[in-house]
Amino acid sequence: MTDTLLVRLKRYDPRRGFVLRRFTYAGIRFHDDRGWYRVERKVGEHLRAVRTVPTDKYAPLAFDVCTEAEAKALDAGESEAAKVKRSATDDLKVTTARGAVTTDDLPKNTSPASAPPTAKDDDAGSKRGKRERE
Repeated sequence: MTDTLLVRLKRYDPRRGFVLRRFTYAGIRFHDDRGWYRVERKVGEHLRAVRTVPTDKYAPLAFDVCTEAEAKALDAGESEAAKVKRSATDDLKVTTARGAVTTDDLPKNTSPASAPPTAKDDDAGSKRGKRERE
């Protein structure tokens, strides 16, 4: 077993809770855009438990910590996911357009709409000004 691990700070994505752009531990500054860092196993094991918000035990983990083989598989999976695109030669289903709905398509309503009851001003007899009533 090797005495090093590969770690990387997960990409900044606040929608998913990944809010760190850089992190410093043991004199090593990790940047999210620099990719993998090879670190000692002791440092890697500590970073495995680091969360994006230190005081929140439900916050997502901040680092990917892997062996070299796991890191290669993770990178390969991400590159395949990034390539997923339809090309012109694929067997594509026809996407039908939705027609626009106009007022002529709406059902005719013959009964008049009832008006909402008017709100009675509670401060009608008050001597206070308009601004003071609010």
